Amino acid sequence: LGHGVNRNSPIGIFDSGVGGFTVLKRLVEMLPSENFIYFGDTARLPYGSKSKDTINLFALEAARFLLSHKVKMIVVACNSASSNSMGLLRKNYSVPVIGVISPSAISAIECSISGRIGVIGTYATIQSGAYLKILEKDKKLRIIQRACPLFVPLVEEGMLQHKVTKLIGQEYLSPIKNFDADTLILGCTHYPILKPVIQEIMGNNVLLIDPAIETAKTVKEYLGKNSLSSERTTKGKVSYFVSDYPRNFNNIAKIFLGITIRTVTTINIEEFSKKTKEQ
Repeated sequence: LGHGVNRNSPIGIFDSGVGGFTVLKRLVEMLPSENFIYFGDTARLPYGSKSKDTINLFALEAARFLLSHKVKMIVVACNSASSNSMGLLRKNYSVPVIGVISPSAISAIECSISGRIGVIGTYATIQSGAYLKILEKDKKLRIIQRACPLFVPLVEEGMLQHKVTKLIGQEYLSPIKNFDADTLILGCTHYPILKPVIQEIMGNNVLLIDPAIETAKTVKEYLGKNSLSSERTTKGKVSYFVSDYPRNFNNIAKIFLGITIRTVTTINIEEFSKKTKEQ
């Protein structure tokens, strides 16, 4: 696999912030005996409004930090980085890299009956066309995309059932509803937190594809097929790292993970990158 990495090594996860917690939560549920290293690049978030070059640079630095912890796999729990940087990460690093885009897109293709699929995400994800690249391979599908930039701050403010959230949701989602999509990809790791509101607006006949669930399934399958699953029988642990300790970190952790995180280590990712480049 790589230097000092074996099947009992941890799995690395990174995100531009805390949205990746939705992916982490599902991974811990599906792979209880694995250890995880989570890195949230909270000092430089959001990635969703940045240029491709900047997202690529940040993704490479995040991956290098995780590899310094001898991870056996990297999960890119960020749609903006998954839609822009997967090729680059795979070219530069030898461990397997799994993103959140392809598992969600493949699931949507399998689940849609009418072939009309909606995609919502950040500007970076929608503009990258990463979902379209996969979905448009099937010529029979009809796709509609919408950027929903205000969903992320609403989640982070804990306004999950607020009337403002419902109004903004109706504004964003009405074109998708009018398009008669029967499947909707929640193309941002924050969006599963808003599932109840999104489902209410879209109606019960529309299937919501949760990137966290689809990515965790893909990771589990990959570990199994490649004899990479941990041999431990005890419960694994999660180590949390951030590039800046955000003011509302504990509230957000509670919203996303349902737990209070006891220990979080803050690292200066730019210093770390300078040091590792010099070595």
